[in-house]
Amino acid sequence: MLDDYLTWKPYFEVVPMEAGDCLEISELHGQRFPRRWSDGEFQNLLLQQNVFGFVARQTNAFFSKPLGGFVLSREAAGEAEILTVAVNEKFGRVGLGWRLMQAALREAASRGGESMFLEVEAANRPAVELYRKLGFQKVGERPAYYAGPDGTRSSALVMSRVLR
Repeated sequence: MLDDYLTWKPYFEVVPMEAGDCLEISELHGQRFPRRWSDGEFQNLLLQQNVFGFVARQTNAFFSKPLGGFVLSREAAGEAEILTVAVNEKFGRVGLGWRLMQAALREAASRGGESMFLEVEAANRPAVELYRKLGFQKVGERPAYYAGPDGTRSSALVMSRVLR
């Protein structure tokens, strides 16, 4: 019994994103990105037929189901894209990014997507590595695309992978 307590780790379920999730998603987005998207922006995106997302919620928390991460995507005319994805920093390195991306890839393919695109800050090595492990390849670069809080600029990598 004591061993169970000492080795306790969080467990998560990945479920479709709902409008009621948008405030928490917005808060997490603000923790992970310089410009926070509002809950209204997330809700407006979710109202679009071709937009879909997933959230990872902790299932073995004591009082609530904390948000571990989310992914928001859209598919149109055979092409899908990741609009934004984030994992709560305290739940990093437990596979949530992988699970969320897998859910988005499956859903995009089920909607007729043939390829998926995303943009990622070139300096975000953990994310770039995750995307490479998921089969994404660099197809372009946008120099000085992202603005840092100190005024510096960094490049965005455009990455793609085939879904079928």
